[in-house]
Amino acid sequence: MSENESTAAPAASWTPLTAPERRVLGVLAEKAKTTPEYYPMTIAAIVTGCNQKSNRDPVVDYDADDVEDVLHALRKKGAAILVEAGGRVARWKHTLYDWLKVSKVELAVVTELLLRGPQTEGDLRARASRMEPLADLAALQTHLEALADRNLVVYLSPRGQKRGVVVTHGIYPPAELEKVRQAFAHAAVAEDDEAPARSSAPRGESAPGWRDEAAGLRTEVEELRGRVETLAAELRELRTALGA
Repeated sequence: MSENESTAAPAASWTPLTAPERRVLGVLAEKAKTTPEYYPMTIAAIVTGCNQKSNRDPVVDYDADDVEDVLHALRKKGAAILVEAGGRVARWKHTLYDWLKVSKVELAVVTELLLRGPQTEGDLRARASRMEPLADLAALQTHLEALADRNLVVYLSPRGQKRGVVVTHGIYPPAELEKVRQAFAHAAVAEDDEAPARSSAPRGESAPGWRDEAAGLRTEVEELRGRVETLAAELRELRTALGA
């Protein structure tokens, strides 16, 4: 299946993933789009991508053995494959276009949710746009609706809410997804309790424009940091191969 195709499968072709599986798969999908010159990826580069501190939630500390075990688990599930590059270093790539039956833009959306978990539509659009163009919030919402119909996206707040709609992916194991729902519900109650105090405080001009711009700048910085970390991992690996 090509990147330009999108197929709505009558039954899910994918299975729930553990947190490490989601992180590794998210890194493979992200780097395939943002640094294609270093894709497919070596285990060393995947470790760096998993552990980078930008555009990740939570921050983790995996080692090469952890990542290799996860990659073999993903291969058994059909979500990743092992390839050889130049007969020297084993490299890995994802198979998410077939496994999830998604388009290029849909995969960008799912990838950001795999890497960061629940987030608002506004933040999600800013982050996914670094991989695939999303003209505006309405464009994102169209994709979210299609993904939700296939259980790849879950709304944690009511659909169609005017502002602050929060979504996450649907690839959690059922028990973990329920915990995510409960955590969001509790956080929403706490925020409602704090709302009267905030409304009585002095308020500046509402400026969604500068908020979107700030979100875009944060995304650019996160992408640059990720590129630098990927380049550093590749350089270390090259030095090791050369015996430096």
